[in-house]
Amino acid sequence: MLRRLFNLLVLAAVVGAFAYWWIAVRPLPLPESPYNFTVRTGATLRAVAHELTSAGVLPADWTLVGLARLSRADRSIKAGNYELSSGTTLAGLLAKLSQGDATQTSFTIVEGWSMRDLREALKGDEDIVKQVSDLPGAELMAKIGASEKEPEGWFFPDTYFFAAGATDASILVRAHKLMRQRLTAAWDARATDLPVTSAYQALILASLVEKETGRAADRPLVASVFVNRLRQGMRLQTDPSVIYGLGEHFNGNLTRGDLDRDQIFNTYTREGLPPTPIALPSQASLDAVLHPPATSYLYFVSRGDGSSEFSSNLADHNRAVAKYQRGVR
Repeated sequence: MLRRLFNLLVLAAVVGAFAYWWIAVRPLPLPESPYNFTVRTGATLRAVAHELTSAGVLPADWTLVGLARLSRADRSIKAGNYELSSGTTLAGLLAKLSQGDATQTSFTIVEGWSMRDLREALKGDEDIVKQVSDLPGAELMAKIGASEKEPEGWFFPDTYFFAAGATDASILVRAHKLMRQRLTAAWDARATDLPVTSAYQALILASLVEKETGRAADRPLVASVFVNRLRQGMRLQTDPSVIYGLGEHFNGNLTRGDLDRDQIFNTYTREGLPPTPIALPSQASLDAVLHPPATSYLYFVSRGDGSSEFSSNLADHNRAVAKYQRGVR
């Protein structure tokens, strides 16, 4: 009797193992191919299994949960955006989840954005979990572990790839780390006899160059103008800095009154650099201010086509302004 019961148990185990093997290796019945789904940060395997069962991908929750436990992979699933193609098996699905074989989403920080622009872009991205975008500057920097109090300028413009469920804080941590690395490397390799005395001053100057550059080829020359002015003790007189200081009060039309009205970012009324960067500078702008070409230029004016006309003296500059800004021939 006991032997018969034992044989029945063995048979049941063999049949169960075969059935489970058959479920694990046969293609899943995908509602569509490719089939996309998202595993949010912190989601449990059971919750993922239930979602896939409800969608008709799995015959039952226990199939995925059971295979994961047998494989000891029930605690190793990764968040992300996943794509299943025709022929994917239960075992293949589990391998994807445990290996983090997910499709990625990207977020691009654009060269020349201000911190306000960056905040708005982060808040507008539906794939990013919001944690710090609305925090005051010093609090935001503290939350991401940065030692700086002022966030402007400290996030490197680049495209950052991430899995679904990533937070704005995690993206800012990466962008801040990259900016510090790039700025440190550029500062360590800087030219001699520069009129900036710290890496932070270089970051500020690079942000001015970034906002004044309409054509990439002009970037080094714009940098040379600012470097020459600083060396000679001339005011920088750069419109983007004034506009930045006006903030939400700027209506799109920079007036003579705006240029004459003193404020901490007005480089027409104040000497030297503004107190902080005014934008997120690119690698090219960092390189331009730390390795400026030797020129005699002290002025530049837009030609109206994205390029600039550079001059070494005020008389030539006034003629260029009359030609390109006032339509005088």
